[in-house]
Amino acid sequence: MTRFAFTVEFDGRPFMGWQRQAHGPSVQQAMEDAIFAVTDERAVIHAAGRTDAGVHGLAMRCHADVEKDMPPFRLMEAVNARLRPHPVAVLACEAVPDNWHARFSCVGRSYVYRIVNRRAPLTWESGLAWRVIQPLDEKAMQEAAQVLVGLHDFTTFRSAHCQSASPVKTLDRLDVERAGDRIAIHAAARSFLHHQVRSMVGCLAMVGMGRWSAADMQRALEARDRAALALNAPPDGLYFVRADYP
Repeated sequence: MTRFAFTVEFDGRPFMGWQRQAHGPSVQQAMEDAIFAVTDERAVIHAAGRTDAGVHGLAMRCHADVEKDMPPFRLMEAVNARLRPHPVAVLACEAVPDNWHARFSCVGRSYVYRIVNRRAPLTWESGLAWRVIQPLDEKAMQEAAQVLVGLHDFTTFRSAHCQSASPVKTLDRLDVERAGDRIAIHAAARSFLHHQVRSMVGCLAMVGMGRWSAADMQRALEARDRAALALNAPPDGLYFVRADYP
């Protein structure tokens, strides 16, 4: 038995999310079905994180235990062949120690949220970014973002369906960058609550529109109440960027 770690890229538009679902396709199911087609084994995939329906992955880390004796490169090539036509690709594959776990060994996770700030509709980026037609002040957004950095109770920014044992998390980074009509919001932490990034982005957009201030963001954080949330951004612009390991 060999434990293989995979780095996976995926377009989240056709999927109900990463985790296997009874009511629709998932990235996990696509990966497990591809591994079964190659090895004739019903291996279970464990990932560094879960993503919602419509959320994308640039480098999701996951692992599976496989009995069939295969070199990592050959397994990667075979799984990629079986993944077609799903918009999922294995970028890297390696054998790892039996005690390495994609989720529990992970010490940091990073996301980016992409906004296209223009009036014109999205064409090829439809479903791949959030179009905001109102002009956004990225400097005000950056200032308000720093209110959320650090150790806080993020109940306001947590989905009612979140299964985390505690709403208290340490947000290591939340930065807003603009290039032309593109705004990227970078978030990094050891772990995140369900909908936390999308909820933070929605409130930052309100700041950018001039409807909220950094003080409003502070009040929402201190309220520890989901009802204090201004807006939950759509999943389209959210990408899982990286999982960090010791």
